[in-house]
Amino acid sequence: MAVKKVPKGYHAVTPYLVVNDAEKTIEFLEQAFGASLNYALRRPDRSILHAELEIEDSRVMLAEAGEHHTAAPSMLYLYVDDVDAVYARALKAGGTSAKEPVDEFFGDRTAGVKDPAGSHWEIATRKENLKPEELQKRADEMFKKGKAA
Repeated sequence: MAVKKVPKGYHAVTPYLVVNDAEKTIEFLEQAFGASLNYALRRPDRSILHAELEIEDSRVMLAEAGEHHTAAPSMLYLYVDDVDAVYARALKAGGTSAKEPVDEFFGDRTAGVKDPAGSHWEIATRKENLKPEELQKRADEMFKKGKAA
């Protein structure tokens, strides 16, 4: 059987988080976003060498920072059915609020949460489907009012 360029269950781009305290980050992702841990490979000291989790239809790879890779906070955009409920669950799971839920000019309702490792998760629920022309019109109006995105 031929080897596929992109393995089954993956997308061409897969987030890879390098964090301090990988165990705590995995626990947060499970509690906040309903992630399921597929597997975790461990170093001799039992720290996470490589772990793979699934959130909805996407995979996230994760590793404990070490001598070859230092921790690097990132920003991820996560679509969910109910941004308000997931935001509340993420705070309860130990996340820190970066932005309370709000309806955005671009048609999503969003909220921001930082996980225990410092990565920013922008949580979103799509409310409107807009064409690029309407998005630009709304962006122009927002900037005219002196608001920043």
